[in-house]
Amino acid sequence: MNDDQHPHGPDQRPEPTRPPSPSQPADRWVVLLHGRLERIESLLADPQRPRAGARPPAWQRRTEVEARWAVSASLCVAVAVQLMLPERLTIHPHWLLPTLELALMAALVVADPRRLPERRSALLRTLGLLLVAAVSLANGWSAVALVRDLLHGSPSVGAVTLLMTGGGIWLTNIIAFSLWYWEWDRGGPVVRALGTHKFPDLLFPQMQTEGIAPADWEPAYLDYLYVAFTNATAFSPTDTMPLSRWAKLLMTVQSAVSLLTLALIVARAVNVLQ
Repeated sequence: MNDDQHPHGPDQRPEPTRPPSPSQPADRWVVLLHGRLERIESLLADPQRPRAGARPPAWQRRTEVEARWAVSASLCVAVAVQLMLPERLTIHPHWLLPTLELALMAALVVADPRRLPERRSALLRTLGLLLVAAVSLANGWSAVALVRDLLHGSPSVGAVTLLMTGGGIWLTNIIAFSLWYWEWDRGGPVVRALGTHKFPDLLFPQMQTEGIAPADWEPAYLDYLYVAFTNATAFSPTDTMPLSRWAKLLMTVQSAVSLLTLALIVARAVNVLQ
């Protein structure tokens, strides 16, 4: 049977499954081999490239704005710690900044930004940043006052009281920086929900590796709280990497404050115990 009498026709024969014979041209095999090699190289060059028609991850697309319950709970803890600190370590009057923080938090809860995903509110954004600034100012003042007392001689206090006071300031420091990370990463919670920022400021592991988290995963406040805690204890990033310059600078400041506070408090507590 010649080529013209083949049951599939001259142009519809099955692909050859063995090397070409001397009577068949080898160019066709070369073309097929090059095509497969190029496809393998493209996959190896960018293994995280989404497949055609695949939906982008939740942190890169439009989603709902995160609820503020976790943020409000952390703020309540910070305010409670500030109210329990000795008055000599706080801004006078003792109740001023905690009251301001509670008022700002109540205003943000009433005007829940989840109701305004389409239009970014400059007022709500400003109130949120003012709230974080108030918490940071109050805690920074207390930390400086504590360090001053430790270096120049503080009133006679027991080691337990000293450790509790320093621990409260250290805990509030973690909450304050977690709020900064939450408010600034990719433009803040509302902008993150709109998915307008392509590049993250903080790179979480779930953003790097496909298949280790659900498809609807995106960073929430508890993730930023974890970042602040690990940075305050390890004095460096752990599993979440800062990418933008402001994130690197903020982590540096937090690590320095945490290291200085813990070193002085522990040294003073050991001295008191001896």
